[in-house]
Amino acid sequence: MVRVAILDDYQRVALEMADWSGLPADVKVDSFPDHLADESLLVQRLKDYDVIIGMRERTPMPRSLLEQLPSLKLLITTGMGNASFDMAAATELGITVAGTQGGGAGTAELTWGLILSVARNIPREEANLRQGGWQQTIGPSLSGKTLGIVGLGRIGTAMARIGLAFDMKVLAWSQNLTRDRAEAAGAVYAGKDELFSSADFVTIHYVLSDRSRGMVSAREIGLMKPTAYLINTSRGPIVDERALIEALESGAIAGAALDVYNVEPLPIDHPFRGIENTVVTPHLGYVTVDSYRGMFKDAVENIQSFMLGDPTRVLNAAVLERPNLRKI
Repeated sequence: MVRVAILDDYQRVALEMADWSGLPADVKVDSFPDHLADESLLVQRLKDYDVIIGMRERTPMPRSLLEQLPSLKLLITTGMGNASFDMAAATELGITVAGTQGGGAGTAELTWGLILSVARNIPREEANLRQGGWQQTIGPSLSGKTLGIVGLGRIGTAMARIGLAFDMKVLAWSQNLTRDRAEAAGAVYAGKDELFSSADFVTIHYVLSDRSRGMVSAREIGLMKPTAYLINTSRGPIVDERALIEALESGAIAGAALDVYNVEPLPIDHPFRGIENTVVTPHLGYVTVDSYRGMFKDAVENIQSFMLGDPTRVLNAAVLERPNLRKI
């Protein structure tokens, strides 16, 4: 029997999002809705599985864990990259790593929901209304304001288009961005300091790497206007969490809207759960029916092709040449 584990299926929907019946009859698929952070518990759960499907970076796969999973032959990540999977270790151990299509337009759409929510105090007003209240806050409009985009890739470019539709001035910065590239997206190229000091809304759309970790530090947050908002739907560690908490608690900035955190799921006692001038969501950017259907459809195809000896969407192609390649 071939055993497949789907990790961190929080909503218990993975088995509904693809036709798993297309797999051979001797394949057994198990879905786990709970998140395990303890490595020893993960080893006990996963040590007998041939295939593991990880949802983005919810459960990291470092060398120390992979070395304790002797049955693992195929490791699948949703999306075509995963900074929390040790690709080098997987390759050395003969484990094939494959990806799936990404999350579509969901992240940009959610980001605009967060911007509107934090600017117009929508969650607070909705809660006030349900408790019998009426109009207790006031917020800024978006028209005429400046949107600062940190990272002008696929999602950042979508953010720029929508910002222009709101009649906003759009600034963009990243480490390798050129003026021509910014202008092609409808944005104005700005230096990093200029963007943080000028923008009314700073939104982060950067891939997490050693280069981007902590890129938005106390210094950058300190440049922001007291009326400005920070939005992060990318990855938590890009922003200095302690510096952001201090800025929010002191009123140095107007607020923040966050979908990502240093530790996920967010700990019960985390300050972000109680800071009033925030809107916080549980990493919902890519969590849409459309993206889930696409990702799990690809995951099924990856398993089928791997079992036929012709793996697809392989992210560590060098493993296919290794004499210790693990096969089903």
